[in-house]
Amino acid sequence: MFGTKAKTTDTTFPVTKTDQEWRAILSPEAFRVLRQHGTERPGTSPLNAEKRPGTFDCAGCGTPLFEAGTKYESGTGWPSFFKPIEGAVATTTDRSFFMVRTEVHCANCGGHLGHVFPDGPAPTGQRYCMNGVSLAFRPAE
Repeated sequence: MFGTKAKTTDTTFPVTKTDQEWRAILSPEAFRVLRQHGTERPGTSPLNAEKRPGTFDCAGCGTPLFEAGTKYESGTGWPSFFKPIEGAVATTTDRSFFMVRTEVHCANCGGHLGHVFPDGPAPTGQRYCMNGVSLAFRPAE
């Protein structure tokens, strides 16, 4: 498996489920990423090519996370955004793999989404580099 680390947070989130309940609603790959802090292989998400208006929601709990207008092509192989919907995500310090990064997770269920880096475009300068399997695209109506 590519990039899995143990969950290290003891935070309680509004949406909580047992591992058995999460496994019942998530694919094995989505469970590995969202609940076990895994990383999908770059370039494998169909959401990389998604360009329609809409929102990118948490694949675990359905919380809207990113507006489609904030998505951009970062060249990393993962869906990237310059700004989340206010209050939708939270961050923690990730010290795995001999480096320090800022982990991004869903503020509603705690699902691991990816990492944020300070090398994104204007207006924020942020690159929210997300695992596509942790997201579900909802087209605008």
